[in-house]
Amino acid sequence: MSQFLQISFDLGALPIEAAEQACMDCGASAITLADAHDEPVLEPAPGEMRLWPATRLQALFAPGTPREATVRGLGGALGLDPAQLEVRWIADRAWEREWLREFHARRFGRRLWICPHHEQVTDPGAAVVRLDPGLAFGTGTHPTTALCLEWLDAHPPLDCEVIDYGCGSGVLALAAARLGARTVHCFDIDPQALIATRDNAAVNGLTRHIRPCESAEALAAGVALLMANILLVPLVALAPRFGALVQPGGRILLAGLLESQAEEARQAYSPWFTLRPFGARAGWIALSGTRNSSAAQATTG
Repeated sequence: MSQFLQISFDLGALPIEAAEQACMDCGASAITLADAHDEPVLEPAPGEMRLWPATRLQALFAPGTPREATVRGLGGALGLDPAQLEVRWIADRAWEREWLREFHARRFGRRLWICPHHEQVTDPGAAVVRLDPGLAFGTGTHPTTALCLEWLDAHPPLDCEVIDYGCGSGVLALAAARLGARTVHCFDIDPQALIATRDNAAVNGLTRHIRPCESAEALAAGVALLMANILLVPLVALAPRFGALVQPGGRILLAGLLESQAEEARQAYSPWFTLRPFGARAGWIALSGTRNSSAAQATTG
């Protein structure tokens, strides 16, 4: 069986563009950036490459690549001692199937399941969303997504108009539709996310319930539920807008927040919503609440 040469090193202060170019110049056929610690990066802006505080680069070279010469050449191009490079041989495999094997059907709450296509859920009462990992963020593995899915299972939006703001793969929108939502309006700043959401809706037979929106201005106002699993800074900035989109007495679900950020988010939303923690996991927290009927009308800005 043929083997690929993999050379890995900590990026440190090296510019990412220069490091990638050095690897390509030395013959790399693929380059992967990985988190050297455990600090997830969510929701980069379009065209932005946001790195982890400690990033590790892995370069893959085709079978037959001379090991010693490549290590010396890459070390010289990077200005690193070759001893700083981790080198190993990787057996050739069906990489797509290997990747999918890491994902299994998972239950969230009482009856909601996220299930990859290579597995089956036999529970006759299950609400199943079929979803394989892809380019857009969101398969239920991250604590923030898991918390949102558990909230949806506990509060099924039966016959409701819903907004999924920052839809990613569409996992929350699909779950809401599977749990009874009439229509879920989806928006994301990343066009790839809207494509993924549309495709995943088709696979799940939920196209008539899922409405991807090309712009935030196209979102319907007066919805019964708004979900946003993004990050603190955009969540705070969007508070007035969300206040205008949710009907009085309607619900909001916010995630992508560290536990230490919960109070700042709660204060930002207090003119429109009464928020309380729904759950916390691995340092992350989800907030949920209702639209205050007496709140002043928010601007849509």
